[in-house]
Amino acid sequence: MSSNEVSRRNFLRVAGLAGTALCLGFYFPSSAEEATIINTNGAADADIEMNPWIYIHTNGKVTLFNHRAEMGQGSYQSVPQIIAEELEVDLKDIIVASAQGNKKYGNQVTGGSSTIRSGYKNLLKLSATARVMLITVAATKWGVPAGDCYAESGHVIHKITNKKFHYGELVEEAAKLPAPKDVVLKKTSEYKLIRKPLKRLDTPMKTNGTAIFGLDKKLPGMLYAAVERNPRLRGTVKSFDDSAALKVPGVKRVFKVKMLVFKTYREGVAVVATSTWAALQGKKALKVEWDDTGFEHISTPVIYQRQQELLKSSEGLFLSKQGNPNETLGKSKDTLDVVYQTPYQSHSPMEPVNCVAHYQDDKLEIWGPIQAPDWVQDYISTEMKLPREKVIVNMTFLGGGFGRKAFMDYPHEASVISKEMGTPIQVIWTREDDATQGPYRPGISYRCQGAVTNGEITALKFRMCGQNNDHWRNGAKSNQANRSTSEGFLKPYYESIKDVSFAEVQFETPIPTMWWRSVYASTNGFAYESFLDELAVQAGKDPLDLRRQHLKDERSQKLIDKMEEVSGWKNRKKNEGYGVAITECFASTVGQIVKVSKDQNGKLKIDQVWAVMDCGWYVNPDIIKAQVEGSIVMALGAATIHEITFKDGLVEQRNFYDYKMPRITDIPPIEVHIMENTADAGGVGEPGLPAFTPALTNAIFDLTGTRIRKLPFDLKNI
Repeated sequence: MSSNEVSRRNFLRVAGLAGTALCLGFYFPSSAEEATIINTNGAADADIEMNPWIYIHTNGKVTLFNHRAEMGQGSYQSVPQIIAEELEVDLKDIIVASAQGNKKYGNQVTGGSSTIRSGYKNLLKLSATARVMLITVAATKWGVPAGDCYAESGHVIHKITNKKFHYGELVEEAAKLPAPKDVVLKKTSEYKLIRKPLKRLDTPMKTNGTAIFGLDKKLPGMLYAAVERNPRLRGTVKSFDDSAALKVPGVKRVFKVKMLVFKTYREGVAVVATSTWAALQGKKALKVEWDDTGFEHISTPVIYQRQQELLKSSEGLFLSKQGNPNETLGKSKDTLDVVYQTPYQSHSPMEPVNCVAHYQDDKLEIWGPIQAPDWVQDYISTEMKLPREKVIVNMTFLGGGFGRKAFMDYPHEASVISKEMGTPIQVIWTREDDATQGPYRPGISYRCQGAVTNGEITALKFRMCGQNNDHWRNGAKSNQANRSTSEGFLKPYYESIKDVSFAEVQFETPIPTMWWRSVYASTNGFAYESFLDELAVQAGKDPLDLRRQHLKDERSQKLIDKMEEVSGWKNRKKNEGYGVAITECFASTVGQIVKVSKDQNGKLKIDQVWAVMDCGWYVNPDIIKAQVEGSIVMALGAATIHEITFKDGLVEQRNFYDYKMPRITDIPPIEVHIMENTADAGGVGEPGLPAFTPALTNAIFDLTGTRIRKLPFDLKNI
């Protein structure tokens, strides 16, 4: 068959995907509210390009194409656990493959704790659909009603005779069937795998060295690059002396490069060599003169001084407003007006940024720890002037991401260097590169005003002043408030407090910022939940009782009941400090209670953390507990140990010696409880973070009377 005779429809059939195995996927019509399940024959007949999600082989094995990244959050386990439940196969018979970047998979961004919450219904339905198709074929072969058959452990079994077919014996016929439109899903009470603490499929690979992370990827003829980048984002390369770098054994070339950081180009000098070591040594030998004129070289004290001045003088842009907080605050005799401050933070994943790119004539292929393969495709195709389908993005395991690896700068940089060299290139970032280049979680100041009357909160007015991550993405300021200004604040409060407003006071610097685990909820939560605690004191109310009073919905009440029960809140003793906070993040609500006391030397210590997670429908309780524990550890570091600071436009921290991480001895006992209900799934990987810091600082106030409004603080010097 000549090339011009091979349509997409014929290609699918010629390639053998139809007829020899059962391949099911989703089709996402632009006008449809939800995905349509389709098999290979259906896709070919409709001339639709379909990406496979599950592929059942003739040997009965199931290949799952995981469309999201695995960066420690557990999708490599949770998604197969969902598939295995409704498909009725053993987890050992599922092979997990990372899908390439392609819009046919829908949104592939691993962020916003969205992998399960946005996809679990489709995944359940897809798996059940495959099971029904296989049962239908088996029933037809036996000449019995499909209702007399059931599936178990990769087989279809006839209830009366106990005859059975292996799935592999049925796939050829099943592939010819249209996908049924309506299938009945299991009840929660019927689950055999879901909601069970099953061991993760990726743990053996990550402990025996067979897991492939970005740095493990190797290609024939691959060279290595290290880049000396301008330490001030908007600066340029004035000149460079590469004579010493070129004398380093293994260094092949040195040249100037530019990479796009959202809408701003960052300049640097690339050193390409035959090994990572040679590239890094060559980079150290470089002498670069930077041109840093034309933009402000800002310092940390100036940032917060300006923010506080703006909060005094500006009402800001309202995100939401109900009632008239100004009027109520003006009339009330019992008001509070305070400012909270949170620092810039680095993502600091244990695996620094890296990427492999191979530019070949009219196509580009990328491999690496990438959170957003579809975004990278869009970004690189535009920058490199290549058709989107010619940019192939492959995901490896990520050694942590926290939002940093949903960024497109490092794949772009690797692509530019590969095109220049004409060979595969692996770009390596050092820990110093990661710390000094950003992007960072923005530092923010909050002005919080409130009024209480007769023991009730009657008005809340919040203003947030800090960099808007969307401005970096879009390249321009907006006349609308940051859509995340109220993130973390529970919606039921709006029902019980009649006068509430949230506003953004816009603030810009040359510092690059972007999402950080739990995004703005990580900073909002500290300000808003700490302030509610202050209002509880003002009202003469127990802090948990005040929240119960204003969170009147059933789910919140049950959450508070559980928090009281597990923590022994009502039996608090003298010389113990208890603090509470409840935050919402990515459709999950987490309540935390922290207990503190002082040791025999008078030093503050955290005795216990209780976390209660309401994430609705969920998959694996062990993964939830691990994610909440990890979130609390990350929050502890950001609250009490590290921050990013600037002097003359330069980052002052460079590595873990001055951007320290929590050690095992810093971590208190953590107890995680999961609420059981029938609500839709919420997120898990991020919602455990925002509530910890305010619960901790509220506990410190309860014990010592010291109110902490500025982060980070030294736990040992309270």
